Amino acid sequence: FESLTKKSLFPQDYKGQKLAEQIFQGIILVSAVIGFIYGYITEQFGWTVYIVMAGFALSCLLTLPPWPMYRRNPLKWLPVQESGTEEKKAADRKPKRHAKS
Repeated sequence: FESLTKKSLFPQDYKGQKLAEQIFQGIILVSAVIGFIYGYITEQFGWTVYIVMAGFALSCLLTLPPWPMYRRNPLKWLPVQESGTEEKKAADRKPKRHAKS
């Protein structure tokens, strides 16, 4: 149950987020260049828009779902410390006295 919860709460780690961003930007850039060149050759701006939109759709398909390649470096959390927490909470609850001026 714990591994299922962690996967659903953290679909990507930090390195996975960086990879997804690089893939997204790379596909958009390549599709924009290809779309511009093809639109220039055919003299139709519509093809440029279609190719860029197809690149956007492809990049969304590859980067938005939580694919396993984005979860290869999970964060290592500190273990829960339960000893001494009640003593600290009781000490924190004491009212603080301010000096009279």
